[in-house]
Amino acid sequence: MQTVALHSTQGKWVMVSAILASAMAFIDGTALNVVLPSLQQSLKANGTDLFWIINAYLLMLAALILIGGSLGDQLGRKKIFMVGISVFISGSLACGFAPDVTFLILFRIIQGIGGALMIPGSLSLISSSINENERGKAIGTWSAFTTVVTMGGPILGGALGDAGLWRYIFFINIPIGLAALLMLWLRVDETKDANRHPLDFAGAITIALSLACLTFGFLRVPAVGWLNWQIYCALTAGLLLLAAFIYIENKSKYPMMPLTLFANLTFSGANLLTFFLYAGLGTGMLFLGLNLVQVQGYSQLQSGLTFLPFTVLMITLARFAGSLADKHGPRLFLIGGPALAGTGLLMLSFVKQTQGPAGYWTSFFPGIIVFGLGMSFTVAPLTATVMASVSDHFSGTASGVNNAVTRISNVFANAILGALAVLLFSGALQQHIKSVPLNDSNRQLVMSQGANLGNAKVPEKVSARDSALVKAAYHQSFIDAYAYIMRISAGLGFLGALMAVGFIKNVVPKTGN
Repeated sequence: MQTVALHSTQGKWVMVSAILASAMAFIDGTALNVVLPSLQQSLKANGTDLFWIINAYLLMLAALILIGGSLGDQLGRKKIFMVGISVFISGSLACGFAPDVTFLILFRIIQGIGGALMIPGSLSLISSSINENERGKAIGTWSAFTTVVTMGGPILGGALGDAGLWRYIFFINIPIGLAALLMLWLRVDETKDANRHPLDFAGAITIALSLACLTFGFLRVPAVGWLNWQIYCALTAGLLLLAAFIYIENKSKYPMMPLTLFANLTFSGANLLTFFLYAGLGTGMLFLGLNLVQVQGYSQLQSGLTFLPFTVLMITLARFAGSLADKHGPRLFLIGGPALAGTGLLMLSFVKQTQGPAGYWTSFFPGIIVFGLGMSFTVAPLTATVMASVSDHFSGTASGVNNAVTRISNVFANAILGALAVLLFSGALQQHIKSVPLNDSNRQLVMSQGANLGNAKVPEKVSARDSALVKAAYHQSFIDAYAYIMRISAGLGFLGALMAVGFIKNVVPKTGN
């Protein structure tokens, strides 16, 4: 299939349209994390509702993204990319008008369907359109720009959240998506594989149900406890369906996730690295944002601005790291980068109650810098390694698998660590209010706020004298839970580095498929 130079007119249109559409989806995620406090208050959502708002989107994305990649390979990468963008901006419009939590969760599912068709299309279009010797640089450019715009999301989200305009996080997708559609329609050529085959709907349905059961099971834990029959049934069903998915993929003539790809150790290792690193990244950034606004006293805009050093590092280093990995191989970058990112998350876990934004430079700033350095040296080499480890006609599938792994890791991390955070918060709160002179009734009311995490409110029945003590207990309990979650996130980053040690080589082999 005909490819073009990165700096050619056609190459530039491919890059700009792919970056715009991808950035739209990624901005939505990072900006949403920052406005969660405003959204929580506006829609009267509890902590579990917040995780469902995030996971409803991620679930559909993880379940269908492999089908999205395969559809693009067969029916036309530009065509499926454009369909995905159209569905995504329709879902975004609906989210912006959602009247309550239930409708918002439903509309986030529509966004997830659009994202599943859209996100793998961007990398697949780049890989199939740009000359092979410039592909790493192209992917590095894509990684740098999308990550920069993504990390600009918290600043935008913070400004809109403080102004009471959190719904505009969804509305902002409309003009971006329309611009990308126009470019693709007028300036980008279609690419697709010559061989067509049936889609693996059985695999898609099975993995979607598996992930839904597992997520439901973990998110129900804080409400009913680990020993409840709902938890046993949901988790057992999820695991059985996951086993069924693997069986279906192994037996299918045209699987949505060809298991033969995992015979390539580089592909397997890169995806394991992705799973652990992005599980730590997603959870760490979510709880850092909640901590800054709900406990440390930052405004939502100030919370967004704390990520600005990360953005600067990505602008400065990500594309450079992609070029260096092209020349010298990705191994050292994929060992050192995740280890450094894990170190940054570990540093952030030791931050206690601060003096608010005035204490930022000596509290959160050092950890964010180290974390940003780690991610800057990881993102482009990791993406390029995944895409280079398979033959060209599997580019959409490989992109879909890697994006699915990223989203699945976020689903599991949000569900498992979200449930764990509520349990840790409640356990810490029980200890911290022992010294507060509350009667049994008021003590139960105080404890009932545990599901709201950092947004826990002092019950009205608590006396003014004890109210300040209870509020301090809420804050300290969140900080205790936050510290544990951040350390687990750091451990996941270190696990990612270990995957690179064991699997990634400097000469990236082709699968020959």
